[in-house]
Amino acid sequence: MPRVEYSRDGDVAVLTMNSGENRFNPDFIGEMQGALDAIEGDAEARALVVRSAHDKIFCNGIDLDWYKPLEERGNVEAITAFCFSLNALLRRILLYPMPTIAAITGHAFAGGAIMCCCFDFRFMRSDRGFFCFPEVDLGIPFWPGMVAMVKKAMPQYILDELYYTGIRLTGRECEDHHIARRSFPVETLMDETLAFARSLGKSRPAYAAQKERMNAHIIRIIDEVDPAVIGKGRISV
Repeated sequence: MPRVEYSRDGDVAVLTMNSGENRFNPDFIGEMQGALDAIEGDAEARALVVRSAHDKIFCNGIDLDWYKPLEERGNVEAITAFCFSLNALLRRILLYPMPTIAAITGHAFAGGAIMCCCFDFRFMRSDRGFFCFPEVDLGIPFWPGMVAMVKKAMPQYILDELYYTGIRLTGRECEDHHIARRSFPVETLMDETLAFARSLGKSRPAYAAQKERMNAHIIRIIDEVDPAVIGKGRISV
């Protein structure tokens, strides 16, 4: 079964992550990039919605079962390559040349929550699932680019709580704190998200230019500052 699938609902491309907890490893990232290639090449697609097939989890971040053996073996080359590939995926979502909406259908933890922040808009399930940055407890500090990514998606006061304490927020709390645009029960989440996506029939070139200018400072950090951090060949402190 493919780890990632996509279809179109009218002019809205729907990308469904279908890899269990949708944790980041090279195969999953590769299939995400492939699906994004296909959608970008579809001239009829005017907006992108990303959801999860898992009934409880949107994305739980890095695949630590895959990563830990690399760390134990000291495989710096593989770790570094993976980190650059993850950053490339997040960078691409930031600049994707159409409106992007995360339909957060369950838990979004760690790298999964960071990825959510790269979308233009977030809708979240209200009846189940948490949004959380547990890196402070895992001993895995954000790369500088990741700090910039999450800053764009929420007010500083709640980011401080999430970033420094590792608290978990529900979908309704994410709506209250303006992390999610809206939250809905799972039965209506996709209908509401798709309705919003259909309202965003923008010119691709103009929209892409808007995103490039809005996110230019984040891209500069990813391109110019992150390589020195990633080049250390480890994720944890």
